[in-house]
Amino acid sequence: MDGRVRMRVGLGTDRHRLEAGRALILGGIELPSPVGAVAHSDGDALLHAITDALLGSLALGDIGALFPDTDPQWKGSPSRVFVVEALRRVHAAGYAVANVDTTIHLERVKIAPHRDAIRRSVAEILGCGIDRVGVKAKTGERSGTVGRGEVVDCMAVVLVEDARV
Repeated sequence: MDGRVRMRVGLGTDRHRLEAGRALILGGIELPSPVGAVAHSDGDALLHAITDALLGSLALGDIGALFPDTDPQWKGSPSRVFVVEALRRVHAAGYAVANVDTTIHLERVKIAPHRDAIRRSVAEILGCGIDRVGVKAKTGERSGTVGRGEVVDCMAVVLVEDARV
């Protein structure tokens, strides 16, 4: 054994303020909503959380270090670009995605009717089967910033495994 860790876990979170007149994009899917994320990129909090989880699994930094919101080249950028780059780095280190599990905290847009589309989109971006992508949704029960419809919060856990095995 060469001392290489066979499996590694990464956790990512992201939060965006919601505002009228903006698009609400989660997992690469635009959802019908009167409010959307305020962000430098397209504001896809789910893909941002997945990006951070991928990077975190191998201690490769975070989304803000790689794609700073002060850099104009990322203005309006689709968040899939961030996931693809994080995934490229995971693959370059010799690892592959075993699975990803996510939770979307959002008060007013129901995720259930869009869950399968989001799962398919994330699976396609990650290049894995849909059976490796979990998407859950929670409301804020009308409490806190989520419950008042002010923000969308997303969490992601990613398990990567040594691709050489």
